[in-house]
Amino acid sequence: MIGRKSNVGGLLNPPWMRKNFNSHSGRMFSDRKWIVPFFASLFISVTLLLTAAFGLFFPSQSDEPLPFDAISFAKEEDSSGYFIEPELRSSSEEASSVMKMVPPRLAYLISGTKGDSHRMMRTLQAVYHPRNQYVLHMDLEAPPRERLELTNLVKADPTFNEVENVRVMAQSNLVTYKGPTMIACTLQAIAILLRESRDWDWFINLSASDYPLMTQDDLLHVFSNLTRKFNFIEHSPMIAGWKLSHRAKPIIVDPGLYLSKKSDLSWTTQRRSLPTSFKLFTGSAWVMLTRSFVEYCIWGWDNLPRTILMYYTNFLSSPEGYFHTVICNNDFRHTAVSHDLHYIAWDNPPKQHPLSLTMKDFNKMVNSSAPFARKFAKDDPVLDKIDKELLGRTGRFSPGAWCIGSSEGGADPCSVRGNDSVFAPGPGAGRLQELLHSLLAEESLKKQCT
Repeated sequence: MIGRKSNVGGLLNPPWMRKNFNSHSGRMFSDRKWIVPFFASLFISVTLLLTAAFGLFFPSQSDEPLPFDAISFAKEEDSSGYFIEPELRSSSEEASSVMKMVPPRLAYLISGTKGDSHRMMRTLQAVYHPRNQYVLHMDLEAPPRERLELTNLVKADPTFNEVENVRVMAQSNLVTYKGPTMIACTLQAIAILLRESRDWDWFINLSASDYPLMTQDDLLHVFSNLTRKFNFIEHSPMIAGWKLSHRAKPIIVDPGLYLSKKSDLSWTTQRRSLPTSFKLFTGSAWVMLTRSFVEYCIWGWDNLPRTILMYYTNFLSSPEGYFHTVICNNDFRHTAVSHDLHYIAWDNPPKQHPLSLTMKDFNKMVNSSAPFARKFAKDDPVLDKIDKELLGRTGRFSPGAWCIGSSEGGADPCSVRGNDSVFAPGPGAGRLQELLHSLLAEESLKKQCT
């Protein structure tokens, strides 16, 4: 047996191999298991070398231009300076190089009621950009004639027809102020946006009394350099005070859930105890939420969003608590930034409704660095001042780099569309960048959901 074993060793270790390897090497190579990995590695190496060689000597013959030729996307060194904090840069570097170069898309809900059709169109045109998606909802308090008028205004716009990114919700819902029907309508709009487009990154809700303070080029330019995980939602814990006794403990019923005509909220005589399976949070009803978070709210794969939605069905001012409570009771809490990206003026102490903004508030609005403001009275002169001095708006839309037509003779430059991935940021981009710098500072992020 010993001789036979030596013969086998001799077969596996011919003289040329014994000259180059010691006895330990011969013993190692006596195991045939090395053959398959060796040839597999050899095959992979040869394949990679051939791929590199062909890619080097036979480049693509496509004549198509690069998809993103704006300064902030063309060179890595140019975009690096726009990251608000170092941790944002490291988070973005974890994504693929392709994703880092793709500018974001926004999804808007613009809502209104009776008498708001023209205000909704004005807000829509002021925030319009071909990259984005838009859903308009006019509630059932508006007469059918006005809802039809809004639909016809959208259909008559040649840009909307060509791009096909503006939709008027065919189903109008009853929306009760401070009732859960507002949340139900918002969730329906989100579901429509998720169904109609797979590409958008953030959801923003506006009303007919909201208006932008900067162009979409400003907004998209700044958010192009921000990691797409942050949810901008002003929030605070509902620990004590009048909100607990006046909102959390009363039980209300929203007739809009089961009646065809609008009526006020109903109050029951009973009161309920505070929940113990989750913590209550409250804040502004105006939000900018990531696609991943709103998908979680719609699909609710761990049932928390549905549980909290059912709880808020009988909660006063549920739009000021639903998303806030959902986000702060799961892992999304680390993405919550406590700001609603709006400038809103209140009485001191605050009353039920915010103050209407006028000319005297213009400088305060600009100095807030917020991209939006509310609320505005219909056709208030300050809106014309915003159009002229902040948006540069003279035609239908707030102009951007995508508007490449001639403006001679009063022509609309946005009637001819260019590359919607190219932006021409103005002063608004600088203001917004400063705001995000403070919001995303380490000290600010430590206060998330606390």
